[in-house]
Amino acid sequence: MIPRRKTRNNDEALSAFIAAKAEIDTMLERLTALSADHFEFDPDAINWGAVGSINSVAADLRKITDFLFGEGEHAA
Repeated sequence: MIPRRKTRNNDEALSAFIAAKAEIDTMLERLTALSADHFEFDPDAINWGAVGSINSVAADLRKITDFLFGEGEHAA
């Protein structure tokens, strides 16, 4: 029989995981909508500052995807 404490801890961990996943899903939905709107940059007014900003965002997202997919510096 599984000890009751371990089951409670697993249930708590599962609840915390689901809450974090819901937060990520919300962020992804917001990013997708913002991307569809060119991240609120006016396409006719793009300059090198905008390029730097979007490259910074891409670099941060690349760190996340590299970690999650075991790519880049996280490759085996």
